[in-house]
Amino acid sequence: MRLGVLDIGSNTGHLLVVDAHGGAAPLPAYSYKEPLRLAEHLDESGAVSQAGIDALTAFCAAALEVAQDKGCEEMLAFATSAVRDATNSDAVLAHVHERTGVDLEVLPGEDEARLTFLAVRRWFGWSAGRLAVFDIGGGSLEIAGGKDEAPDVAWSLPLGAARLARNHFADGVPDTATLRDLRRAIRAAIAKDAGQLLRYGAPDRAAASSKTFRSLARICGAAPSGDGPLVPRALPAAALAEWIPKLVGMSHQELALLPGVSESRTHQIVPGALVAEAVMDIFDLPQLEICPWALREGVILERFDHLGFVHH
Repeated sequence: MRLGVLDIGSNTGHLLVVDAHGGAAPLPAYSYKEPLRLAEHLDESGAVSQAGIDALTAFCAAALEVAQDKGCEEMLAFATSAVRDATNSDAVLAHVHERTGVDLEVLPGEDEARLTFLAVRRWFGWSAGRLAVFDIGGGSLEIAGGKDEAPDVAWSLPLGAARLARNHFADGVPDTATLRDLRRAIRAAIAKDAGQLLRYGAPDRAAASSKTFRSLARICGAAPSGDGPLVPRALPAAALAEWIPKLVGMSHQELALLPGVSESRTHQIVPGALVAEAVMDIFDLPQLEICPWALREGVILERFDHLGFVHH
């Protein structure tokens, strides 16, 4: 079955066309994406601006056309933190539906964490034991942990790289004192509920998914994406700690020249790195293994699990 998965993230709109059936790994057939930057298209009241709504609507219309051209039988469309947290969320969804016919489902943060966990669990398998999963998106940080396919605990925090960049780095990198305060605030937010994950004992494996973690791992020496998804990649805490002061001192132009960093995301690298470092420190993790599967794959896998039960 050919399926279109439309993921409206806080940074990017992404349509992934996959060929999938129960019991098989979803195979990407085509990818179409645009940098929507919804997390940065918010006005003072926290509403998505008209420019943001127009860009989102145009992208959904184009994605629907691509999905039809590629022969998708079904399209799963969902939106994450930028739309979820917008004060005009309902109006945004209604506008998109009215103009394009696309029904965007807003995923609660906990579901985002849960579905990402499912994807990572399937990728690493049962041999991973008790698994902890972290995902830094544009608007939020998702944390989940457990020993089964569904996590024991899953939650979401407003610590996405685009959100932090917009709120704290709009005028460039803040001074040392402000940066220290931000670092402290990030750690306090993560530590607040850290016990939920730790009370079951230390994880056997700790994994990270998302563009931010992949970029940081690449900066710290992981294999390039061109080497394919099966090459093991990791983000070591020690290497990241060494890189952060260097990243803080770099201009956007210098950051854009680093491996794995796209020009549109240079302003998110430092805030993303602060969140990644905080996660490893608070949960006492020497490294995070990078998982190529994340939320989109989790949505697909859950959809096919349900189909499988129907067919049997």
